[in-house]
Amino acid sequence: MRYILTFGLLIASLYATAQSAEYTQKKAEKLSKDSPFTKIINRELPANIVYEDDEIIAFVPLRPQAPVHFLIVPKKRIPTINDLVEEDALIVGKMHLIAKSLAAEHGIANTGFRLSINNNEDSGQSVFHLHMHILGGMKLGPMVDQSYRD
Repeated sequence: MRYILTFGLLIASLYATAQSAEYTQKKAEKLSKDSPFTKIINRELPANIVYEDDEIIAFVPLRPQAPVHFLIVPKKRIPTINDLVEEDALIVGKMHLIAKSLAAEHGIANTGFRLSINNNEDSGQSVFHLHMHILGGMKLGPMVDQSYRD
C-alpha cells in the first residue's frame, strides 16, 4: 500500500511539473525563430525604447498593464529562467539595477513598483526571451488570484 501511494504521488508530481503538449509545441516553434525582442534589438520591429546599452534594452510593451510598464531585456537570448547559467548572473543583476534607475526616472521608486519575470506555462510566459516587467504608477493589488486558499 505504501509503495502504491508513493508511486501515485510521484506520478502526480511529474504530471503537475510537466508542460502541456500544446504549450511545449508552441514553445518549440517560437524558439526556432527570432523572438520579437530580438527583432526589436535588431531594429526590425519598432519600439519605444527607454534604455539601451551593449547588453540590455528596455522599452514600453505593446499592451502596457500599468501607467508605468517597461520590459527590461538582455540582448543575449536566454529563453527562460531555467536556462540561466553562471555567466548570466551579472546580466540578471544589471537588469535589477536598470529597473531601479527606471523607477527613479519615472517617479515610482518611492511609491512602489513590481518586478516580474514569467517562467514557462503556469506563469503565462509567451515570449521565450528572458524579460523583466517593471510595473508601477498605481496600486497593483495581489500578484496572483488569492482564491487558491479557499
